Amino acid sequence: MSHLREKLVLASSSPRRAEILERAGWAHEIIVAGIDETLIPNEEAAAYVKRLARSKAEAVASRLSAGLVLGADTTVVVANQILGQPADDADARRMLNLLNAKWHEVLTGVAVVRVGGETRVAYETTRVRFAEMNEREIDWYIATGEPFGKAGAYGIQGKASLFIEEIEGDYFNIMGLPIRLVYELAAD
Repeated sequence: MSHLREKLVLASSSPRRAEILERAGWAHEIIVAGIDETLIPNEEAAAYVKRLARSKAEAVASRLSAGLVLGADTTVVVANQILGQPADDADARRMLNLLNAKWHEVLTGVAVVRVGGETRVAYETTRVRFAEMNEREIDWYIATGEPFGKAGAYGIQGKASLFIEEIEGDYFNIMGLPIRLVYELAAD
């Protein structure tokens, strides 16, 4: 548990990731990595989120002299399509229609870099099933503004919870940070 007292730097601007760390009692500071998050053609979702998590953590770690750096990246996969964050209302609608009344997977890559030491990388997968939503419900949800800045165009911790029927796996993973996995990777 000594790693909980170690300085942790979150290489992410995600308020949800910061909130999960705070709720777990893990003091941290935020330094945004600012890396290219472009998907490589034919890259599988697990490889994609692990690559981005590692890139974020290593980019920030290269600027520090000590500490523990956490990088993470989340994506949603449905019907073999990787869904990032929606660009606009039409993109959010497209994503929500793909998720409508279906199971999908949420994958989060996590990288923990001990500055001057090793890098540990893993990922978590959680299955989520949306209820059937009608056009009016999808329009309402998009109008709330909540789909933006979130992989797959939804935030389970907010208004989208009205449409989630079932979850298999780690709830915090759906929010963007599987905290138990982070704890395990950060352990000495």
